[in-house]
Amino acid sequence: MRNESRLRRKRAVDYVVMPVGGPLPERSGPSRGFIERRLPLPPEPLSLQALNARLQAIADAENTRGVIFVFRGFSASLATLQNFRRAIIRLREAGKEAIVYTPYLDLAHYYVATAANRIIAPPGAQFEVLGLYTEIDFLKNTLSRIGIETDVIQISPYKTAFDRFGKDDMTAEFRDQLNWLLDDQYDMLTAGMAAERGLEQAEVKALIDRAPFTAEQAQAAGLIDLVAYDDELRELLTGGRSAVDTQELEKRDSGGDPKTTAKATSEESRAKIRLETWSTARRILLEKPRRHTRRFIGVVSLEGMITMGPSRRPPIDLPIPLVGGETAGEQTLVGLLRRIEKLDDMAALIFHVDSGGGSALASDLIGRQIEQIAARMPVVVYMGNVAGSGGYYVSAPAKHIMSQEATITGSIGVISAHLSTQGLYDKLSVNRVALSRGENAGLYRDSDPLTDRERDIFWQTINETYDQFKQVVAKGRKLTVEEVDKVGGGRVWTGRQALTHKLVDSHGDFIDAIKKAAEMAALPDDDVAAISVWNLYPRSSAYAIPGQNGQIFEELGRQLTGESIRPLLGQPLLMMPFELRFR
Repeated sequence: MRNESRLRRKRAVDYVVMPVGGPLPERSGPSRGFIERRLPLPPEPLSLQALNARLQAIADAENTRGVIFVFRGFSASLATLQNFRRAIIRLREAGKEAIVYTPYLDLAHYYVATAANRIIAPPGAQFEVLGLYTEIDFLKNTLSRIGIETDVIQISPYKTAFDRFGKDDMTAEFRDQLNWLLDDQYDMLTAGMAAERGLEQAEVKALIDRAPFTAEQAQAAGLIDLVAYDDELRELLTGGRSAVDTQELEKRDSGGDPKTTAKATSEESRAKIRLETWSTARRILLEKPRRHTRRFIGVVSLEGMITMGPSRRPPIDLPIPLVGGETAGEQTLVGLLRRIEKLDDMAALIFHVDSGGGSALASDLIGRQIEQIAARMPVVVYMGNVAGSGGYYVSAPAKHIMSQEATITGSIGVISAHLSTQGLYDKLSVNRVALSRGENAGLYRDSDPLTDRERDIFWQTINETYDQFKQVVAKGRKLTVEEVDKVGGGRVWTGRQALTHKLVDSHGDFIDAIKKAAEMAALPDDDVAAISVWNLYPRSSAYAIPGQNGQIFEELGRQLTGESIRPLLGQPLLMMPFELRFR
């Protein structure tokens, strides 16, 4: 009925103008509650889930030609950018045109833009695809100056999560690991850009080495297509109508002077070009009727550091290493997983993991629940930007693991750290007096460095935990313990490298994960948009409402007193050594 109404009104949209920026989370969060909707909160970021839904609607519509993406500044990692690229390519495969207008021509924005049919940039833009650069700040000597010593026990030199606190320089193993990651990422980036721009990979690398360029120089080198302001887009696109469109217009102009015909064609083309934002276009686009499946695919997300207790998102984002940001609590995740496994109509589970790990115990408890569900139905793990260490531990029991080529994963290993703050207390003239009962009662104290006996206790603990980790991976991935150990020991891999090491099964974006889950659950997968997919959330969210002063002060207190980091100290941790971000 909606289609009939829209057809009668002869409404069409040439291009849907879609601004895109921010962190681009994979999945949309739960709807805001009554109180949250009445608070002056910033808008929810556009998720890839919502973006894909919009692009599917545009791909279905017969009364639109395509999309103009207006880039607003990304803050996303490489795997997320690959997902965005895949969404654009999928739109083009559906027969629609994708145009990118971007004032940003750095690595992240340009890499995504190359997936489009055309790239347009304003005259003042600079082509600043300069390659990859990373640096690590080593804080051992800085901490020593204020009286804090860090004692790190790691399963191998590749398990480098605490190297920046326990060492004063980069080890050979740390350097090797970063080099093989950077080499693979750079190869992915340059190969992807070259393929979509019709250039050789070596040519793209040479141009990067000569950058930066002006927008005009980038156009001359074939890196972009047009240099123009956004207010000129309508005129540019009018002139860019296809030959078929022009011929149809000429046919309707019966005979006459060629100049008159050309003038009429130009005027009619200009009049018919219509650009609309998504909010307006969604009420105009023709829809494709679908009957959605009764049985559905459930989606559970694990994001942030894995901890014991409930999941938590602080009301403020504090830039404190290891403890700032979102946590994935085993209490929340296990409770949710136990509840959803009883849903009769759930045909399969996609377990979305975007975590660098955390508590070994919490990872084991969550992983156990995934194993239980996998015994009843297909479980597909979809890895986000990072799914390493504890993030890999919880993934291993799944029936199928899918990642992007640039996902950071692996880091199969264990580490533990002990802080000694006695020097700091001495500087502050604080006299600490301790009494104890029991030989090991002070094992987790921070007043003194570890003794040799205490260090042996920690070493035995992380070895036992590592043996358990290897057993879990070997069982889930159908490998021998020896095979796991060769690619384990804390070594970190890209998703592409992980596929060669049998740590993942395939590559793709979330739409591909839905197709795989549907295939494994024997659901019809010829039209992925007809598959019912439900995001599943805890009934009682432990997330705090941002902006409440009491919670802000409470969170500051937790961080400044060390309450957030204290449960991590002295415990066996399954934690990634670093995070790679694209800016």
